[in-house]
Amino acid sequence: MPVKKLQEEVRSFNARRTLLAVVLVVLASFVLATVIPEDTFNAEAGFGGFSVIPAVFLIVYIFITKRILEALALACIMGFLMIAPQTGPLNTPNLVDTLNNFSTGLFDTIQSDDMVWLFFVCGLMGSIIALIEKSGGAKAFGDWISKKAKTRKSTLLWTWVLGIAIFIDDYLNCLTVGSSMAEASDKHKVPREFLAYIVDSTAAPVCVLIPISTWSVFCGQLLETNGWAPEGQGTSYFIQTIPYSFYAWAATLVVPLVIIGVIPIFGPMKRAEERVRNGGPLAPADSEKIDIKAGQKLQVPDNPKIINFALPILVLVGMVIATAPLPMFEDFDMQVGTLVTMAFIFVFYLAQNVMSAEDYWDMTVEGLKNMLMPLLMMVLTFTFAAVNDQIGFTAFVIESASKGMTPALAPLVIFLVLTVTEFITGTNWGMYVIALPIVIPLSMALGANTAVCVAAVISAGVLGSHICFYSDATILTSAATGCNNFRHSITQAPFGFLAAGIAAVGYLIVGLLGV
Repeated sequence: MPVKKLQEEVRSFNARRTLLAVVLVVLASFVLATVIPEDTFNAEAGFGGFSVIPAVFLIVYIFITKRILEALALACIMGFLMIAPQTGPLNTPNLVDTLNNFSTGLFDTIQSDDMVWLFFVCGLMGSIIALIEKSGGAKAFGDWISKKAKTRKSTLLWTWVLGIAIFIDDYLNCLTVGSSMAEASDKHKVPREFLAYIVDSTAAPVCVLIPISTWSVFCGQLLETNGWAPEGQGTSYFIQTIPYSFYAWAATLVVPLVIIGVIPIFGPMKRAEERVRNGGPLAPADSEKIDIKAGQKLQVPDNPKIINFALPILVLVGMVIATAPLPMFEDFDMQVGTLVTMAFIFVFYLAQNVMSAEDYWDMTVEGLKNMLMPLLMMVLTFTFAAVNDQIGFTAFVIESASKGMTPALAPLVIFLVLTVTEFITGTNWGMYVIALPIVIPLSMALGANTAVCVAAVISAGVLGSHICFYSDATILTSAATGCNNFRHSITQAPFGFLAAGIAAVGYLIVGLLGV
């Protein structure tokens, strides 16, 4: 059946037919888990080639149905069926153990340090954004931008500059820039997909190009843990990778070239432009489900002040920087930064009488509620990544690609292979935890430049998170800009692949030159 006819069939599904499709997928997964030989599983290597099945299913299901939450849940079940002991009737997977594993996986993900941090920080970031909106600060900032940037190009270039300026953390970057620039870009009839592309491409890429960021701290710690950087010198060794983070450089620099027209808008993004040009909506269909400002009808002060936008953001950025000990900025505490900013907003806004204490708490709760959909999606993403680790998907792909690898081709192969795994798993930092312990000793054994190979891993994480439908970068950027995350990923992908092509050429050249 042709793809278009199949997609039309999916769109015409009623509730019962959808239920039937889900039941068939679960039954097929059950049968698959039954026929996989028991001796295939290895505690270290996982299921070998069988480990790619849930990943392939996930991508195909999303492309056909565009239902990402459903796809992630089914892919998780498929993975947990594979690792369930075959103690059921006729040597089939034990369904009770499967459900227990799924429940435990969700529970472990939700109570993990990373997810608790995400709920806390991203939830409060949603509250901060809602409070700034209520104070009129966002409107005042949009009006100020409109006066400074009177054309479409200048407005989008301002978005790019702001994305570079807020380099401390990609979450802080995309949530702040995306939500604050939406109104200004709307005035120039910019499709939300285009705004999301600019915001996303100046968030994580900039964070890996500047050694004073949460990414540099995290990666530096991994470089020490995995034996390349001596203790206390993780940041110094991370700096060595910056010149070779080719994807981050390319992604950041391609954006202004697209804005000013040197690189033409093409692919799905061009169709988004045509939709808006022909009088269609600025945001693609179903964007309200993830938009953190959807449905808000706020009464803002008659004379909104830009200081109500600027000071809270400056306090937030300043406090995040202040938590990092000098001289090497060894750690950043977004959690403290968001708490202090919430306290500052309470005092600052109530002192001006721009809102009451009741308004403050109402908007705090509203902001938290607005972040629930993005956070739910990340819970399922992290759970899927965890079960993928258990069945050995990433390790299998890396080890398969490393066979016969030469020093000259190592950076290119590492970049391409990990881009694929990151596109499927959607967890950039999680991929680093798995890949760097393999790549660092592998590069040393091959005699390849370890800094270049580590940079290839970092670049793959950034690229994969950009083009993955359900990565944290895609989800939060979509939430902040009010853009359906599937459409954001699809429209951004061609420009991501363009930057990836430039990066691939760079890794091939430095590998062949033995740099």
